[in-house]
Amino acid sequence: MGPIALCIGALLIISLTHWVYRWRNPRCNGKLPPGSMGLPLLGETLQFFARNTSFDISPFIKKRMERYGPIFRTSLVGQPLIVSTDPDLNYFIFQQEGQLFQSWYPETFTEIFGRQNASTLHGFMYKYVKSMVLNLFGHESLKKMIPEIELAVCTNLKRWSSQHTVELKDGTASMIFDLTANKLISYDPEKYTSENLLNNFVAFIQGLISFPLNIPGTSYHKCLQGRKKAMRMLKDMLEERRANPRKHQVDFFDYVLEELVKENTILTEAIALDLMFVLLFASFETTSLALTLATKFLSDHPLVLKELTEEHEAILRRRENVGSGLTWEEYKSMTFTFQFINETIRLANIAPGIFRKALREIKFKGYTIPADWAIMVCPPAVHLNPDKYKDPLNFNPWRWKGMELNVASKQFMAFGGGMRFCVGADFSKVQMAVFLHHLVTKYRWQAIRGGDIVRTPGLQFPNGFHIQISEKNKQQETKSNSILPNPDYAQATHLYG
Repeated sequence: MGPIALCIGALLIISLTHWVYRWRNPRCNGKLPPGSMGLPLLGETLQFFARNTSFDISPFIKKRMERYGPIFRTSLVGQPLIVSTDPDLNYFIFQQEGQLFQSWYPETFTEIFGRQNASTLHGFMYKYVKSMVLNLFGHESLKKMIPEIELAVCTNLKRWSSQHTVELKDGTASMIFDLTANKLISYDPEKYTSENLLNNFVAFIQGLISFPLNIPGTSYHKCLQGRKKAMRMLKDMLEERRANPRKHQVDFFDYVLEELVKENTILTEAIALDLMFVLLFASFETTSLALTLATKFLSDHPLVLKELTEEHEAILRRRENVGSGLTWEEYKSMTFTFQFINETIRLANIAPGIFRKALREIKFKGYTIPADWAIMVCPPAVHLNPDKYKDPLNFNPWRWKGMELNVASKQFMAFGGGMRFCVGADFSKVQMAVFLHHLVTKYRWQAIRGGDIVRTPGLQFPNGFHIQISEKNKQQETKSNSILPNPDYAQATHLYG
């Protein structure tokens, strides 16, 4: 080997060594949080996606908290990242939304959810889209939706009780998807016999939280294909509605079409379609996971089931008209139910991380967060902190007694926080409360198989949760629990009849 080749080889080794050194030791004007950047480009991605079968904080986070403290650095899918398990920093990040931080997600996330999805929008554009969603899922709209939600719940519970077993995660996901898709786009699965929209979302979900390797046969590739097919169906439906407009606004598609034709509108078709996709996904996937886990907790904790049942039976006894359906006032009176829901989602930790990006260099507790660095707020580390929650891995709804149940705080961020607090939080809670009301007052059930959880890092039921449901005393139910005479309830029967 000649001297020139030796020199070139030496330069390559020096360059590679320097590159690896710079990767492991990023430049910073101050003191970076401690941590490891892992392998070049790959970072610590494989460790992050490792399976965990516990409700506890993931081993990836827990080990680094023990070694580095509540704020540390890492790298995921090639992106340098600050991980915050510190309640003070989390709260600071949410309160400084749009000033020092803005919503950000990895490139793979935007590829999955769309480059115009709500998490990528900022400032006035985000507020505009948020107001559109609140027009559909705000309190006034939810009050009117209770009869529709009730009918969906009763119809499905009745059908499941005639079956030998039902896989609850799939069953509740289908129930919620049908309800939400009807409200958003008047979707009728019988009209689209060649391709089912829900099936495309199921394919999408199966690879949503997986290693981002876009090769045929991988979960990530199947996820992208599911999104592609679902988006094509949504676009076709929007075009069909545009060609055949309706005189009155009935669903969200009508609202979108009205906005698109306005002069100087800032809404685009791409934003509208990505928004529709995210709303459909978020509304049924997260709530069905929470409902499945809630039912499992009720099966495992008879004292909780007893108190929850007593609360809902008391609602029935207080009614002047035994044939009426749930009212908004009855929903708001469900104190223990809200405690139960909060405890369920505290342990569920369906969102393992909430991502933001630093808009400029920030100093916090002696550390420097460089400009343009990503930050991952870690809700599980807050929800499972023994300094904040006594015996945090124990399911204990009574821990919420006397506490504010409907807001985000430093200690509770299941729905995010700040100006990006989840706009669908109340919609999810209403669906859960209505489902629980009819489940505990009208039915008995027993677990048949499944119910085991896995986190990768999102929550999953790999073997499902199969239960057998049976009606309670039918004669008593007909006398005291029948809600068919309610005119609002009956008016909604066209959705499921």
